[in-house]
Amino acid sequence: MNSLQEAKETDPMNGKTPLITRTVSSLCPVCLEVISARIFQEDEAVMIEKHCEEHGDFKDIYWSDAAIYRRFMSYWSDGLRINKSSKTSHGCPLDCGLCENHKSGTLLGIIDVTSRCNLSCPICFADAGNDKNEPTIGQIASMMQVLRDQIPVPCPAIQFSGGEPTMRVDLPDIVYLAKTMGFAQILLATNGLVLASRPDLCHELIQSGLSTVYLQFDGVTPEPYEAIRGVNLLPQKLRAIENLRQAGNLSTVLVPTLVKGTNDGQAGDIVRFASKKLDIIKGVNFQPVSFAGRIDQEERTAKRITIPDVLALLEDQTNNEITRDDFYPIPFVKPISHLIEAETGISQPVFMAHPCCGAGTYIYCQGGHMIPITRFLDVEGLMENVRQRVADFDGSRLGRLKMKGWILKDVPRFIDGAMVPDNLNLKKLILNVFIEGAREALIDFHTRFLFIGIMHFQDLYNMDLERLERCAIHYALPDGRLIPFCSYNSIHRCDPLGGKSFAKM
Repeated sequence: MNSLQEAKETDPMNGKTPLITRTVSSLCPVCLEVISARIFQEDEAVMIEKHCEEHGDFKDIYWSDAAIYRRFMSYWSDGLRINKSSKTSHGCPLDCGLCENHKSGTLLGIIDVTSRCNLSCPICFADAGNDKNEPTIGQIASMMQVLRDQIPVPCPAIQFSGGEPTMRVDLPDIVYLAKTMGFAQILLATNGLVLASRPDLCHELIQSGLSTVYLQFDGVTPEPYEAIRGVNLLPQKLRAIENLRQAGNLSTVLVPTLVKGTNDGQAGDIVRFASKKLDIIKGVNFQPVSFAGRIDQEERTAKRITIPDVLALLEDQTNNEITRDDFYPIPFVKPISHLIEAETGISQPVFMAHPCCGAGTYIYCQGGHMIPITRFLDVEGLMENVRQRVADFDGSRLGRLKMKGWILKDVPRFIDGAMVPDNLNLKKLILNVFIEGAREALIDFHTRFLFIGIMHFQDLYNMDLERLERCAIHYALPDGRLIPFCSYNSIHRCDPLGGKSFAKM
């Protein structure tokens, strides 16, 4: 019995769902040896425990809600391996490159353009500081080319990170280079301090082709910033947003790092803040704190937050306007990629990450209310119907015509017309995405809704190598390697094999 079967199987004797129990590979957080780990249910939570012969026992929370875990795991889906991958010699995850065991292509490539930072946050997973370790613009071009050369689907999106990337004077040139290389989405991860003080840089970046700003945003009052960043940064955050608006940026995503006992009481307020600035803010991407980098490992029990915790916080803090049932795991939208691919004959990026890596939903904001898309669209019925239609597609021209006919006829029946907000033409939006599949149709959809996402990155204490093998967010390094996000930040920033990683350039 494999681990997925263990997670999904029910007891035939009484028809009840048994306690969750799975066996996966993990790492000793001390010596990094690959060891066996057990994922199991304890009361209503899902825990992970493991034993290292040399360093003893380790136990941590994996997911805080077993019922949501079961629902999300029902969307388990494997991806396609990329055509080029490194050979295994030391075993996962030390062979990251990507190694031949990896099961997902790159949906988002990340390049750390500097290790310098103008803050010294005690929770920084990158442990950024004053060291000027920076790849040259030529090296950055080579890294981006590796991402664009990926087969069967070139990486569609690039994010420039660090350190604090706005400390590079040539950042607009790097953004423009990414645009010329064909990236559909060009993102910037930033604390916003330089953008707050330099409206001219905001203009330069937008003119160079920057698509979206991922803005560190930990709360709507001074206290979270004082606790997490050491100083009240809220005025600078608000000024950065205003400068981006004036520069013509139409896509900023707020990125709160949630820490239990510090800013978890502001999750709902952050979403409400975003819902009132939809002309520029298009999403909130919560990131529960990861115990990698600079953070004190002894604070895990007190500060650990998992995805179900965030769902419960949003439900409570929005008075059930947003609920846990409105969220779905990343691979839930896989059928849309396959539909567009079948219609156009062009390979599409497929969202194939592990179900426990992230969650998301779309919210429509009207009259001061936040209305999840699930209130007026049967998303589960629609996705299952799409999946079946794609499975029946024979690849012929006639088959494509029949599929378009089905879309025009059947898709509207999954929309509850009585519940759709008056000023939203949802039928047109969905048909445009399904029939055209073009970037413009997707952008139009995104401009009408606020995306709420949660990404929980792993650390050495909750590491599940099944998750790691399905990671679709990869760091590109100067030596040509692509390394999964959680592997890089937990292991390869301090390369145990002594290889040339960016952290050791």
